[in-house]
Amino acid sequence: MSLAGSFLDIRPLRTSPVFRRLLIGRTVSVLGGFMTMVTVMYQVWDRTHSTAWTGAVGLAQALPLVGFGLFAGAWADRADRRRVFLTATVGQAVCSLALAVQGFTGHVPVAGVLLLVAVQSAFGALGAPAAGVFLPRLLPKDQVAAGLALQQVTAQSMMLLGPALAGVLLGWFGIGVCYLLDALSFGLAFYGAFGLPPLPPEGTPGRPGLRGALDGLRFLAGHRVVRGALITDLAATVLSFPVSLFPLVNAERFGDDPRTLGLFLSALAVGGVAATALSGPLTRLARPGPVMLCASAGWGAALVLFGLSTSPWVGLALLVLAGAADATAVVARSTIVQTRTPDALLGRVTAAEQIVGQAGPSLGNVRGGLLAGWTSGATALVAGGALCVLAVAGVATTTPELRDRKTPATEPAVS
Repeated sequence: MSLAGSFLDIRPLRTSPVFRRLLIGRTVSVLGGFMTMVTVMYQVWDRTHSTAWTGAVGLAQALPLVGFGLFAGAWADRADRRRVFLTATVGQAVCSLALAVQGFTGHVPVAGVLLLVAVQSAFGALGAPAAGVFLPRLLPKDQVAAGLALQQVTAQSMMLLGPALAGVLLGWFGIGVCYLLDALSFGLAFYGAFGLPPLPPEGTPGRPGLRGALDGLRFLAGHRVVRGALITDLAATVLSFPVSLFPLVNAERFGDDPRTLGLFLSALAVGGVAATALSGPLTRLARPGPVMLCASAGWGAALVLFGLSTSPWVGLALLVLAGAADATAVVARSTIVQTRTPDALLGRVTAAEQIVGQAGPSLGNVRGGLLAGWTSGATALVAGGALCVLAVAGVATTTPELRDRKTPATEPAVS
């Protein structure tokens, strides 16, 4: 393979102008989202100096997604996904404008700020399942993985840039300007999706409300490949997500140096960007199942070694490897979900994937913190990573379809 073939597969950018517009709008919107995340945390802390209130920010962002996600997916599977996404984007922009207004005036209580954050998260939960159908409907099947990798690398890059940019702008202009820039970023996301053709569900539209959501869950229970992909993600996050352990491990092993602690999260992001930038061979391989299994096991193994390391530089290198494995697993898992799910169910399954992605790390942080309280940070890391590797091996053993090159596009759902 040539050197160019080792880098990110950019065929979707060349072949699909619509995808290019979507990617630009999504990238700018993700940047605005990370800026708002930092700005909300800063504002809440500045007003309360309470870790309970800053913790409530995470709940305000997560609870609407978890509670509303499957119902939003059922709605997206009955309507024009383009229109649903545009509606959600307008709703998120209005919430950002309201946050900007209160940021300039300073008259809204902290509970009101969190309410706006929760409403914006609810609109995000509505838009995500609709956006989940865009790539498989706009790109040839052999380019879906490449499109997902492009989305992943831009999102990881914005995760590196967004918080730093927010810090600079907060110091120069204050919180109102940061919120306003986020509102403007949704304008580009709206522009990116506005030129899409209508995207109604293919096949029989889903049933409304709770019945439609339950149909989505029945599909997940009966489709071994998609179910195995989501279980693998839960194994990697619930059993081994390490972020809550970083402060303790830094104190135990690396002298409690705040500079080292700050580099831990950056190392994960750097690994994710690097792996996705070099993902061309893997996305062209058309074997997302084995790629996901190997990458998820690599994530767990890297965390085991990080828990055993005593050198900060070795530890950071291992976190770069962990971040690379995680980003690779995310692209492969999303490829499985978007290419193995019937279009009429894709909104609900995408919503379930979003819920798993949101709830898994939160539960993993709780698990790690509790285990570390009984043992130590390093023990919690090593145990979690080892459990992740064992769980992934269990999924690979019980779901041989994930190890195969060719997997049927659909499987009958159990009743």
